[in-house]
Amino acid sequence: MKLSQLATIRVNYPEAHFWIVRRGSAERCGEPTREFNPEHIGIRIEKTDILLPDYLFYVMMHVHHCGYWKQIVTGSLSLVNIQVSDVRNIKLSPR
Repeated sequence: MKLSQLATIRVNYPEAHFWIVRRGSAERCGEPTREFNPEHIGIRIEKTDILLPDYLFYVMMHVHHCGYWKQIVTGSLSLVNIQVSDVRNIKLSPR
């Protein structure tokens, strides 16, 4: 199952539960935040009976700290970005 099946994911989304930094340094790109910025990728969980927003926030923190985003960022050395489709295509699997 992909994240896009459980959540609405887009930029300029003030109603989101949290946001992913879309553009910046390789260290910061992909970092989850609770502060709205129209440039960040907003994630709002629609199926909260399956996935809790706070749980996903901490999962995304783990994904960022493990360096997942560094493998797929595009751009120059000083300014990189991820795409909304990169977040939508994250695969979730039950254990």
